[in-house]
Amino acid sequence: MLLFHTKPHNSPTHKSIASLLASRMGGSHALFTALFIAGVAFHGSLVHARIDKSMYITWGAHHASISGDNLQLVLDQTSGSGARSKKTFLFGSIEMLIKLVPGNSAGTVTAYYLSSAGSAHDEIDIEFLGNISGDPYIIHTNIYTQGVGNREQQFYPWFDPTADFHNYTIHWNPTAVVWYIDSIPIRVYRNYEGNGVPYPNKQGMRVQTSLWNGEDWATRGGRVKIDWKGAPFIARLQRFRGRACGWTGAESIAQCAAPVPENWWTAPVYKQLSASQLSQMQGIRSTNMIYDYCTDSNRFNGKLPPECHLNQY
Repeated sequence: MLLFHTKPHNSPTHKSIASLLASRMGGSHALFTALFIAGVAFHGSLVHARIDKSMYITWGAHHASISGDNLQLVLDQTSGSGARSKKTFLFGSIEMLIKLVPGNSAGTVTAYYLSSAGSAHDEIDIEFLGNISGDPYIIHTNIYTQGVGNREQQFYPWFDPTADFHNYTIHWNPTAVVWYIDSIPIRVYRNYEGNGVPYPNKQGMRVQTSLWNGEDWATRGGRVKIDWKGAPFIARLQRFRGRACGWTGAESIAQCAAPVPENWWTAPVYKQLSASQLSQMQGIRSTNMIYDYCTDSNRFNGKLPPECHLNQY
């Protein structure tokens, strides 16, 4: 079994799958310094500054606001809003505290993800699909490699994500990507390049977040629209932390993957979960996972993607 610990510490297109997902849902710490190994400089990055030092608003500037270690995203009928990290990363641990839009959030999408640029981009997603009052959010995860996604897994939260802030962490190293919520792993995507399965390990990615209008697909396949009487819709984020390798260009591909002590994410301890962590993940997946592309043979005309036949855990 190949799983991961996190480091100790105190907008994609979905229309193509909206209808089939709706049917399945019932309608519903090191601070890195420069070091030199074999004459090559390895550069690590620790983003431990306040959000106002480590992120900036990319769109909807008249809506979004940054104050100290707090980011507020706003959506109304005129615009949504978004922000991204100033640094670009390849491997490490990315975390954020997020408190989602309360009340009737149907049609809204709060996104938190890593992404490179261009049509052949890599991307690691966590998106929160709003719902009508009384119905749970849907936590939508996906991974893109060379511009191709279609690897969705979805979960109902086991808590109220609007009542308080919760920690959402993406742990990414040369061996696998692991999604965590409040230190509980919910999903693993393993590196099977040797089996012909693409893996995001050659493009630096920035951390991005946004709140936007996804009413054409997000809630019950687009059948439930945004009730604009509830606007403005507000998502709040705190404490962005990036304990990761800073991307400086193509040379970072080898540098950030090198199994040296400074690249803590490559250490053996981050290739295994404890028995209790594995049990936690299996428990969440058995009770709260509502969609898994690896079980949707109809979607792939009876031929599941190759990684679906390989051990992810």
